[in-house]
Amino acid sequence: MQIGAERMCMPYPSTDQFVDAVKQTALANKRWIPPSGKGSLYIRPLLFGSGSILGLAPAPEYTFLVYACPVGNYFKEGTAPLNLYVDEDFHRASRGGAGGVKSITNYAPVLRAIRNARERGFSDVLYLDSVNKRYIEEVSSCNIFLVKGRLISTPIACGTILEGVTRKSIMDIAIDLGYQVEERLVEADELISADEVFCTGTAVGVAPVGSITYKGQRIDYKIKSELVCKKLYSTLVGIQKGHIEDKRDWIVDIE
Repeated sequence: MQIGAERMCMPYPSTDQFVDAVKQTALANKRWIPPSGKGSLYIRPLLFGSGSILGLAPAPEYTFLVYACPVGNYFKEGTAPLNLYVDEDFHRASRGGAGGVKSITNYAPVLRAIRNARERGFSDVLYLDSVNKRYIEEVSSCNIFLVKGRLISTPIACGTILEGVTRKSIMDIAIDLGYQVEERLVEADELISADEVFCTGTAVGVAPVGSITYKGQRIDYKIKSELVCKKLYSTLVGIQKGHIEDKRDWIVDIE
């Protein structure tokens, strides 16, 4: 939020204010936490301009709030593998823009592309870079990873994709488990030879990809019980639930 607010010329709460607000919201909505394995309590902090202004300038006043909502799986497919479509006409972000900021500027441009894809039976859209149109960047609502042997690759964050916390957590866990992790330019053609593809996000969690359609060609991925993404996700959930030792001080006690 601090990084995004600076880019959007907005004041922002301190780290202590932010964490305290999230804690208070979680405690106040404790009764809405779904039973284990049935969903999550989704907590969303928001910062928006609320002061009166008509001109093109930062608002004179801002509101910081945190809301919570019990949720199930983000995609209608539930835990089933995702079927993605590579859109070569619509772009999510461009260099020098706000693609790396978690704001409405990230989501409004992709609504039409998502609608078109879902009308054709796809789960979501995978976007290419707007300059060369050959490197993959991210899906509408989540980051993407490719697996080839013991190598896990994900598009480098250079201002056009969100550096999601789930993305970072999965990368750290993968390194701890002995995988080689690369942040780099990933060509769309590499999707053809990947052993496995998966997505990560706050709401999405970690979701396997079953197929990607690119240039009219459908690329299918074998979904097996020993998927790398399942191992990574089970480790993350194990840390969150306290079943696996938290060696990175990720867990915050709110009571």
